[in-house]
Amino acid sequence: MNNFSDEVAARVDGNGRDSALQAGARSFLLESLRTQYSYNFSWLGRPVIQYPQDIVAMQELIWLVQPDLIIETGIAHGGSLILSASMLELNAACGGNPDARVLGIDIDIRPHNRAAIIAHPMSRRIDMIQGSSIAPDVIDKVKAHAGGRQRVLVCLDSNHTHDHVLAELEAYAPLATADSYCIVFDTVVEDIPKALSGDRPWGPGDNPKTAVHEYLRRVATEGRTAADGRPLRFEIDKSVENKLLVTVAPDGYLRRVA
Repeated sequence: MNNFSDEVAARVDGNGRDSALQAGARSFLLESLRTQYSYNFSWLGRPVIQYPQDIVAMQELIWLVQPDLIIETGIAHGGSLILSASMLELNAACGGNPDARVLGIDIDIRPHNRAAIIAHPMSRRIDMIQGSSIAPDVIDKVKAHAGGRQRVLVCLDSNHTHDHVLAELEAYAPLATADSYCIVFDTVVEDIPKALSGDRPWGPGDNPKTAVHEYLRRVATEGRTAADGRPLRFEIDKSVENKLLVTVAPDGYLRRVA
């Protein structure tokens, strides 16, 4: 090993082959999902509703990609938007794009959440669209925001049914730029008992992970063209999952291969 990064890569690779470690992580994940663990955290004062591990992954990827635009479907309390905006602020302070922005889309932006987001200091980097993320007019607005952007990162975290996420992937994954990511959250629904999904319309067999696998199948067999006109190719970045061990996005960190 020549440097620390090589040591990290070796440890992360080992995590993926460590059955005892994987079993312990899964046990914690199942118990923590049962107690709604992810609802306990905030980012700069706004509820973020994410696992700390996935928050750290987002920080690392935003620094790595240095996006000019982050597209997020699903807003809820706005914590994820604030997280992304604050990371773009730090990127700018370190020489990154001073005009980088976050675009959030949600079918129902509650007035009190909208007001809290607008009042937050990070709101200067945030734009929001209210409407279904798969409605044609909303898709057109998002594509207009992405026009001319050199580095785009996409995060999908709204309705978790197979059909909805697949439609989001068809609409927004092509906007992810080369060497950036399209991140699909809550793919873990496929791997947990239906009871943990409650009375929601998604569950094993109908969820973001099934949509990811179907989309990747389509890309591989039918082909897709990215927004930049180049052939679209994605790979599941297992190194993220192996590093985190506990994540709600197994098979959901999709890296666009140049």
